[in-house]
Amino acid sequence: MQKNFTFTDYHKLDDALPELWEALQQKVSRMTEQIGDKSPHVAPRDTGIYDNMSIDWWTSGFWPGMLWIMYDMTGETRYKDAAWAWDERMERKMIEKNRFHHDVGFQFLPTSVIKYKLTQDPDARRRGLAAANFLAGRFNIAGQYLRAWNTTENKNSWNHENTGWSIVDSALNISILFWAAEEIKDPRFSHIAKAHADTVVKHFIRDDGSVNHVVNFDPLTGEYIESIGGQGASSDSAWSRGAAWALHGMANTYRYTGDVKYLQAAQRVAHFFLAMLPEDYVSHWDFRANETLEGEPRDTSAASCTASGLIEIANSLPENQGRPYREAAKRILLSLTQNYGTWDRPEHEGILLEGTGNKPTGTNIDVSLIYGDYFYLEAIVKLLGWKNRIF
Repeated sequence: MQKNFTFTDYHKLDDALPELWEALQQKVSRMTEQIGDKSPHVAPRDTGIYDNMSIDWWTSGFWPGMLWIMYDMTGETRYKDAAWAWDERMERKMIEKNRFHHDVGFQFLPTSVIKYKLTQDPDARRRGLAAANFLAGRFNIAGQYLRAWNTTENKNSWNHENTGWSIVDSALNISILFWAAEEIKDPRFSHIAKAHADTVVKHFIRDDGSVNHVVNFDPLTGEYIESIGGQGASSDSAWSRGAAWALHGMANTYRYTGDVKYLQAAQRVAHFFLAMLPEDYVSHWDFRANETLEGEPRDTSAASCTASGLIEIANSLPENQGRPYREAAKRILLSLTQNYGTWDRPEHEGILLEGTGNKPTGTNIDVSLIYGDYFYLEAIVKLLGWKNRIF
C-alpha cells in the first residue's frame, strides 16, 4: 500500500533523504507503469496525466534518462528494459522526419550515452557519436556559436529569421561534445564545445549573473546583433530556466575542461539566482517579470535544474568553499519536496507541480514538466552518492 509521504516534519534535507529515496523509488516505479511507451513533456495539474509527444521532440530524452538513473542506482533490470529501446526509436524517427536539431544533447545524453556507459552497447555508442557529430556541424566559425533551430522558411513566433540565432539551452547540450572528444580521443569536439562555451560566457551571461535566452549574430561576419527575450519576459529580463541552463552547463564545462573561467561563470549565475529567490527558495519563472513578482508563477523545473548544477559547483570546490552551494541546493530541494511534490497523489504521473513552460505564450503554466522531474531526481541521487553523470 502506498505510504502518504508529506515530509513536513523535516527541517533539513539530509534527515529526509532516506524516506525521500524510498518515496522516489515508489513514484518512479509507478510512473514506469503509467507512462509506458509515451514520450512525456507536460502533465496538467488537474488530470496529472503526461502527454505523448512525438519522439523527436526536444524533451524525449528526459524520461528514459530517469529510467537509466534508477537502473544505475538500484540494479533493477526492469528499468533497463523500459529504457533500452528509446535511443533506437528516437534515431529512426529523426532520420525519417529529418528533425535533428540543436537539442540532440538533451536527447542522446540521457539515452544513448548513458546506455553505452552502463552496458557497453555498441549501437548506443554509435548513436551518441552521431548526435555529437551533428551538433558539431551546427558550429558557425564566424561567430563561434552553435546555431539554434533549422530553417528560415517560416518566421518563428518572435518574427525574426533565425540563421544567426543561438540559445542558452546549448550550455547543457555541449556535454555531448565533451563526451565524444573523450570517447574517440578527437579534440575537435572539445574545441567546438569550448569555443561555444566562451560565447556563452561573453554574450549570454551578463555581468550581474542574469542570462539572455536568445542571442542573434550576423551569420556571415559573426558580429553580435542583439539579445531576444525568447521565453523570458523581455530582452533584458531574467528568465530563471535560462539561468539554470547556464549555471549547470558552465559547471559541467568546468568539470570537463578544468578551466576556472567556466566555474567562475557558473558561480556568477548562481549568486544572482540565489539572491533573487523568494522565501521558499523556489524561483519565479522570470526574476524581472514585474517589479514585485506578485502573482507571477514559479518554475520548479528551473529550481530543480539549478539545484543539480549547484551540487556540481560544490563538487568542484574545496569542501569549505563548496558547502554554501551544496546547502543552497538542499534548501531548494527540501522546498520542492515539501511544497511542490505529488507524494499524496499516486495517480499523478509527474513528481513536481508548478513548472512553467512558456509564460509569454501562455503555454504550459502550473504543470509538471518531465525535465523538471528529471533534474529533481538527478539532484537527489547526486546527494545519495551517484557517481555517474548523464550531462
